[in-house]
Amino acid sequence: MAAVATAREGWLPRFRQKSVIPGFGLAFGYTLVYLGIIVLIPLGGLILRASGIGLSGLWNVATDPRVAGALKLSFGTALLAAVFAAVFGLLIAWVLTRYRFPGRRLIDAAVDLPFALPTAVAGIALSALYAQNGLIGSIFAPYGIKIAYTPVGIFIALVFVSVPFTVRTVQPLIAEIDREQEEASATLGASRAQTIWRVLLPPLIPAILTGLALAFARAVGEYGSVIFIAGNLPYISEIAPLLIVIKLEEFDYTGATAIATLMLAISFSILLLINLIQAWSRKRFGYV
Repeated sequence: MAAVATAREGWLPRFRQKSVIPGFGLAFGYTLVYLGIIVLIPLGGLILRASGIGLSGLWNVATDPRVAGALKLSFGTALLAAVFAAVFGLLIAWVLTRYRFPGRRLIDAAVDLPFALPTAVAGIALSALYAQNGLIGSIFAPYGIKIAYTPVGIFIALVFVSVPFTVRTVQPLIAEIDREQEEASATLGASRAQTIWRVLLPPLIPAILTGLALAFARAVGEYGSVIFIAGNLPYISEIAPLLIVIKLEEFDYTGATAIATLMLAISFSILLLINLIQAWSRKRFGYV
């Protein structure tokens, strides 16, 4: 009978099995309440308000040249910034984890500055640096290259706020990779490039994709650090979050919620795609 009882317990759903941490019901209930009040209800209200104009109304908003230009700029620069942050965030994490050099702890702490720095302060600082009379912008100005108040400035601001996500996501996994794997690869005759592509990168790919998703999510909704360096010119450097604020100031609440719903749908689709690729990479390389 004991064996039968044990076998039956093995078929019980995971949430009914005993856990070393008590209070599952309370914790699960709190999770549902939190998600409902903080996430689902506001998003549901947004979609409900936007649904008042119907699918044809949403399509008219999406195809409006100014809205389409703002959405294209926001998502295009956010995706480019997330990819850039993923690549260079991986390099920064590798240097901070694998090497010891003077000032390493100071640089490691500086990586987190975009987390704590008010976005408006970051935007003002970037504008001062990359304006045509700024410290960096003045170097490019004689060649007719303008950085601030252009999409290039938006890209720089988004990279600034998104790099920490990729660094902190990948850094712990780099620390767990045993150096003996690299030595074994070199002993077997593999080149440095082969060691990187076949030994080091596979276990890091899921974390890189996670960092990319977090960086994209932060970049696509960034507002404070962008509006100061963007220039906010319609059809050129106007981002979608700013256009939402403009609609609200004009008391066009339906238009604002319609643009926000479009951003929500596009963001969810892109993040879902990234998560599916991440799940595939975990199965492909044997990491769960």
